[in-house]
Amino acid sequence: MSHIPPLDPNVAAQKGFRESEERIKRFWKAAGVEARDGGWIVLLDGRAPKTPAGNAIVLPTETAAGLVAEEWNDQGEHLLPATMPATRLASTAIDRVSQTRGPVAEEIARYAGSDVLCYLAETPSGLIERQQAEWGPWRDWAARELGVELQPVEGIIHRPQAPQALARVEALALEMDDFALTGLATAVPLFGSAVLGLAVQRGALSGETALDLSRLDEAFTEERWGVDEEAAARTAAHRAEAALLQRWFEALR
Repeated sequence: MSHIPPLDPNVAAQKGFRESEERIKRFWKAAGVEARDGGWIVLLDGRAPKTPAGNAIVLPTETAAGLVAEEWNDQGEHLLPATMPATRLASTAIDRVSQTRGPVAEEIARYAGSDVLCYLAETPSGLIERQQAEWGPWRDWAARELGVELQPVEGIIHRPQAPQALARVEALALEMDDFALTGLATAVPLFGSAVLGLAVQRGALSGETALDLSRLDEAFTEERWGVDEEAAARTAAHRAEAALLQRWFEALR
């Protein structure tokens, strides 16, 4: 499972998405939303943009549709798909996740089987203490609030988790609608943790805090040896993605 998949570079209100490297010049003045088809549709000057599969972009809440419309309104002279993560999430939910809910939920459960919160360092002591202090409460939260009991282990050797815990994660994923499930399927690999993904989806954690928890090891190393430019850029991109996912989940509630 990957992070938010790329949006096709050619998006047009009536023509849908086309496979081309041609840059699309902005052809609309304003994006808005309208109640339609049992949800909220995104409109560009009254016309509905399409997903890559040619479906209308209809979302379950006005706030979620507004988040997508905001991205269209924020475009400059040319359409830049890389700046439209909510549009990509919506398109993925409509075109892909709606057709593959079972496999997506299974993949999320597999992440729980090797959740980053369960793999504690053997050294140094400072990192061990930080992991115990910051990860332990979220394993406890998962057991208490979700019914997902995951066991920690020291070192990097894989330790299978109880089948009932993984089944519970899968069941929780399948309870979600296509849009929340798409967000979770993006958050879990970003954090390397089903627990952190579920915590953000439920509003128990902010996206950025979840990212910080997921990279405790990396941050510990950076504090001692510094951060290079490439690593800093990668972390900044992940932080922006985590913040967007938080907004996505909030918009769906």
